[in-house]
Amino acid sequence: MKHLPNLLTLANLFCGCIAIAYIINAQPFLADVNGVQYWVTGTEQAHWGAVFIALAAVFDMLDGFAARTLKIFSPIGKDLDSLADVVSFGVAPSMILYKMLWASYMGEAGALDVDMMLVSPAFLIACFGAVRLARYNISADTQSSSFTGMPIPAVGLFIATFPILNWFNPYGMGDMLHNKWVLYLVIAILSWLMVSKIRFFKFLPSKFSIANIWPQLIIIVATAGLYPILKYGVLPVAFILYILLSFIYKPKEA
Repeated sequence: MKHLPNLLTLANLFCGCIAIAYIINAQPFLADVNGVQYWVTGTEQAHWGAVFIALAAVFDMLDGFAARTLKIFSPIGKDLDSLADVVSFGVAPSMILYKMLWASYMGEAGALDVDMMLVSPAFLIACFGAVRLARYNISADTQSSSFTGMPIPAVGLFIATFPILNWFNPYGMGDMLHNKWVLYLVIAILSWLMVSKIRFFKFLPSKFSIANIWPQLIIIVATAGLYPILKYGVLPVAFILYILLSFIYKPKEA
């Protein structure tokens, strides 16, 4: 049992690698919905990439839960967790943004090729995510109830929703995500949030009580209540709620 947390961390990393493989194989195509054409990044592969990023997040939660339950903590486990996270929630989401930026430029009139420098900002997510994780590793003791800077799994999961928004295009969100300036803005905001001094609450609190979990309950209830209206458009709404509630809810560090 002493190796269970590390095995779960490796499962996180494994899922992240599979996600990257699916995303790399995704090819953009031109979709037509009610006479409106827009580029969609990938077919089934991109969706499966998003699924495996979500699975990586599940294993990321389970390895921490297993370590706390079994009271197993080690420097190797701590570093291994960060290495897995930078792949699953940094590199894999960066590949999604890379593909979407590429599709955006290729959708322009007269486009024959895309300069790598134009799509390289996608990898800033992985770079700033690595900084975020390194900073967390040397200050984890002061972040028992909340995170300083947006946690990289939250960023990775948010970007993982892009292929879904692409495919179903709720309220034109998929079309909007193929505007290169929107993507650049998303990259800039998410990169800044990860290294900012803003406090973000943990979705799995150390103590379960109404005083500690009311922000999480609001997100769950709001997401469930708005889904019949917004469908998959509720995904970015849940992410924005997480940011807004983090400004309101200020848990005390242990």
